[in-house]
Amino acid sequence: MTKKKSKTNGTITPSNLLQKILRGVLYILLLFVSFSLLLVILYRWINPPVTPLMVLRKIESGLPINQKWKDLKDISPCLINCAVAAEDNNFLGHHGFDFGAIQKAIDDRDRGRYRGASTISQQTAKNIFLWDGRSWIRKGMEVYFTFLIETFWSKERIMEVYLNKIEMGSGIYGAEAAAQCYFRKSAKQLNGYQAALIVAAFPAPLTRNPGQPSGYLSTRANHIFGLSQKIGQIKFDDNSIKKARQRYQKRETRRRKKIDGKLLEL
Repeated sequence: MTKKKSKTNGTITPSNLLQKILRGVLYILLLFVSFSLLLVILYRWINPPVTPLMVLRKIESGLPINQKWKDLKDISPCLINCAVAAEDNNFLGHHGFDFGAIQKAIDDRDRGRYRGASTISQQTAKNIFLWDGRSWIRKGMEVYFTFLIETFWSKERIMEVYLNKIEMGSGIYGAEAAAQCYFRKSAKQLNGYQAALIVAAFPAPLTRNPGQPSGYLSTRANHIFGLSQKIGQIKFDDNSIKKARQRYQKRETRRRKKIDGKLLEL
């Protein structure tokens, strides 16, 4: 006895269509995760050639891409210290996200004041892998890439990539290009005040000129230089990182006690 053929054979039902869409989404997601993971691991040893922001600036404004890679040992320790002092003074202690800084940003927002809370790791993830913007999708991807680089890169490597790829002026990227452009010297020769001027321009590199600083930029640079003196020289050896993480954990424990053990008080 022969079986009757189903009337639905050869037709696409809603359930079949949904399954195909889900399989397609899953395939794209797996492809993205595999590619991003491979890229992050490669960049642990291979220096990133260009960033999405460099390409975007080139397309939009025709700006040149002036950059020259320098190993961290060939960048002034003053610039490293100033970057940590101004942008992320818990850089060695956290695992990519400074929840204390995020909490302060939330508290300030509630008072009508706005401040950034992105760590150097987050900024590096954004600079290397993503585009500029404030959408939730981009922010979510920033969290994802920050987790990856904190997992597969050392703190030293994160700082090295950060100082070589961050935008420091119109078509100027990285410490060496900035040092040559603004002070006619190598990144290794920057003194404390010059390093502070460069870092003071980070939030608005297209409108602030470290080589011809405004009164505001000079004042900001003096403040950053003072902070860098207080934190001392940044070292990347295991013992220094261990101590920094212990200090950060103690601070986090005290902070969470104030908000009943929650991660953040929203």
